This record gives sequence, C-alpha cells and structure tokens, in this order.
Amino acid sequence: MNPLEQRIGYKFRNSLLLAEALTHPSLGHETQRHHFDNQRLEFLGDAVLQVIFTEHLFRLFPQFSEGQLTKLRSRLVSREGLKVHAINIGLGTYLMMGRGEEASGGRQRASILADAYEALVGAMYLDSNIEIVRRFVLEEAQQDIQRLTQQPLEVNPKGQLQEILQAISPKSPSYEIISQTGPEHQKLFVAKVIWDGLELGSGSGSSKKQAETAAALSALKAEKWGTDTEETETEETETKPVLPKVQAEVEAEPPPSKPVRRRKRGNRPLKSSP
Repeated sequence: MNPLEQRIGYKFRNSLLLAEALTHPSLGHETQRHHFDNQRLEFLGDAVLQVIFTEHLFRLFPQFSEGQLTKLRSRLVSREGLKVHAINIGLGTYLMMGRGEEASGGRQRASILADAYEALVGAMYLDSNIEIVRRFVLEEAQQDIQRLTQQPLEVNPKGQLQEILQAISPKSPSYEIISQTGPEHQKLFVAKVIWDGLELGSGSGSSKKQAETAAALSALKAEKWGTDTEETETEETETKPVLPKVQAEVEAEPPPSKPVRRRKRGNRPLKSSP
C-alpha cells in the first residue's frame, strides 16, 4: 500500500488505474511519447461526484427547490472546493507531469489538482463500486457539507444582482472604484455599480471587494432597474405629440355663424312679414 492509498484508505486492485489517474497530459506532450493520462478518468469522476452529491443533497434538504439544490451542489464540486480536497490528501505530490508544467507551479495549480481529484474518484469507481466511492467522497467533504447545513443559502449580493439583471438583458453589470482614501494600512474604497448606462448603487469598504459587495447590496435595495423602466415609459407617453390631433379637430369644426343683422333704412320702421 503506497502512501496515497494509505491516506485515502483504499487499496487499488488494479494499480494501472491509479497510475492513470495520477498522470497529467503534459507528460506525454513533453516526451513526445504515447502516454495514457487522466483526462478520461477526470470525465468519469466528474459524473460520479455529481451523482453522489446530488443524491446526498436531495435527501439532506427535502424542502429545497431544484434551483437551490443546484447552487448547493455547485459549491461542493467547484474547482476551489475540489482543490482543497486534493491538497488535504497531498495529491499534488504524487502527480506525474512534464518538467515544464512542474516548474511553472503545476503541482499547486487549482485546475490541475481539481482535475486529478476527479480522476482519482473515477479510478476508484472503476476499481470498486459506487458505495465505496460514496463513503470516501462524503467523508472528505464532511466539513463542506456541515457548512452548507449551517448556511445553506450563500450570501452573494453580486451574484444575486447578476442573475436579476441578466433575466432582463444579456448585459452584465460593471463595477468601478471611484475613490480610495486613507493610509495604506487603513484604506477606504468607494465603488459604484453600472448597468446599461445606469448607476444602480454605490458602497464603501476596506477593500475593493468589500466596496463592490456594498455597491451590489445598495443596488438590490434601490432596484433602480425597475423604476428607470417605468419612468422611461411614462416620459415616452407624456411626450407624444398631441398638437396635430387637436389642430385637426379645431380645423374640422365649422366656424361659428355670425348673427344676421338687418340694415336700417333711415328712420323708417321695418316692414313686418306677412
């Protein structure tokens, strides 16, 4: 049993599957020789992780909708999340890769570690069965799952604002730092969020990220994207030209008839009609 197998608590019956899971594509590219790599196992492992986490979350949160469950699962299978699992088992140490990739920090790169973790899960699945892999995966993700139960709904104002605005228009909001004051160790940043030429909100914080988050919160409270649309429609209605219609009606009306006055002839009285 090698150190990685000891760490994950599983002994591979087919050691070639483990070797394949640990082989980065850069090794074959650099040596110009045909080597198997972990890309196919990565594809399989991704699907296995999706099934395991989907079923677990489905049972853990029976009151949640499909959209809410999807967001929770994305937090568990994110690149950063899988990278942490890979680091916890020291996976980067055992990867076989090209010298150039290693020299550029490949053993610590998030994408490589996340892909390798998926490949390892895929290799374990082929070497054993879904129940063994489920126990391993859920045990490694125990802390992440616990955090989900404590805070299932992620507080992400920028993400919420993005979803709302993209439902209206494909344009995305942009954030701009408009000022920064104070000494280096205690700076205050002020940011504003702009969408479709409209300033939706502004906010401040001790970092650019905090200022942008505060600006997104301000925009969510103000909801200017709705009021702006209503005002625009009102203005368009109020500024429609109505003069031609009024003028046409006036021109169509016949001029008022003038009273007919009979001319007096001298001082003689008018003859009465028979």
